[in-house]
Amino acid sequence: MLSKRFALFPALAALVALAQVMTAPRSPQVVAAQFPHQHGPIRLTSAPARDGSVTSDNWSGYTVTGSDFTYAKASWKLTAINCTKTPNSYAGFWVGLDGYSSSTVEQTGTASDCNGKNPQYYAWYEFFPANPVTITSVPVAPGNILFAEVSYNGTEFTLTLTNETTGKTFSKTGKVTGAKRSSAEWIAEAPCCNAFGAPLPLSDFGTISFGDDYTSVSDTNWASDSAVTGPISDFGKNVLRINMVNKGVTEAATSVLSTDGSSFKIAWKSE
Repeated sequence: MLSKRFALFPALAALVALAQVMTAPRSPQVVAAQFPHQHGPIRLTSAPARDGSVTSDNWSGYTVTGSDFTYAKASWKLTAINCTKTPNSYAGFWVGLDGYSSSTVEQTGTASDCNGKNPQYYAWYEFFPANPVTITSVPVAPGNILFAEVSYNGTEFTLTLTNETTGKTFSKTGKVTGAKRSSAEWIAEAPCCNAFGAPLPLSDFGTISFGDDYTSVSDTNWASDSAVTGPISDFGKNVLRINMVNKGVTEAATSVLSTDGSSFKIAWKSE
């Protein structure tokens, strides 16, 4: 009987070890790759200030609010990411409609991810809350100039992304239930989510430049709604500048608009 009892100890020890592994805290960076890299609505961390700025733990850039938006256009120059400095981190750059004051986002852009210390760059589109889809037909690389547009024709959205450097282009049309078309955005984002539902660590992308002042792609960082058609600044008091701030730490800082009201830069600060 004694030998039988001792024979049970290895099995019991294995069960205890397994339970400890299952209940131990997990690093967000380690488990991040198990979750979809969605580009969802803004997660505000402050109300609008008097200067028209807000903070968010997942977005930086600009949004304009209004009604019945029919398009938003953007251009940006893709920068190289520093994966030695920020391994296992992620960044998305995109233009879209909705997501500031609504639960859907219609968007297309590029991703700059650090797989360990290896950089990965690719294009994607997303009709959030559906998951993003990689655009394999439009390869992207640091130094490329991107043009992207989200448009609405009365019944459905069309997402278009063009690599102006290579000439490769892609379009996708789809319907989105419940889309309010109440905002337009030009964004650098820390995608969602780690195991705790928080934004993923932000790749060090240096400073990225949006708009025709930096890309020479005309009429970009423009939008059109029921009252206004023009560059970001034409939306006046409905323009909001977004800085990415997480638990009091600035992760990405957005510049003021250029003199023509269309262009800006976003500087990485922290992951």
